[in-house]
Amino acid sequence: QVQLVESGGGLVQAGGSLRLSCAASGRTFRNYAMAWFRQPPGKEREFVAAITWSSSYTNYADTVKGRFTISRDNAKDTLYLQMNSLKPEDTAVYYCAANLFGYGLGIQPNEYDYWGQGTQVTVSS
Repeated sequence: QVQLVESGGGLVQAGGSLRLSCAASGRTFRNYAMAWFRQPPGKEREFVAAITWSSSYTNYADTVKGRFTISRDNAKDTLYLQMNSLKPEDTAVYYCAANLFGYGLGIQPNEYDYWGQGTQVTVSS
């Protein structure tokens, strides 16, 4: 089992920045690919970004490319999402997810094995 706990969400004005964190515990974090998804109000969960176990490869949704940066610190068992130039359409519950396949950069939720409980990000205009 892997337990994932997100933090860092909140209310920010458009154009501002936030950094989300996802702390992992349980099985060996460094073996897994990790990702961020989000679920806007009234919409389905959507892919945001993913990173391989060694940080060698990343994948971003077109809607966040150039504004968001995914990273990880395997020594701290923590995943990050730096979000800059935030827009009202970035408002959502943000979830981190773990993929037991360390090189997985998939964009579908069903490719991921473990999920956190989510953290709310609200961007005001």
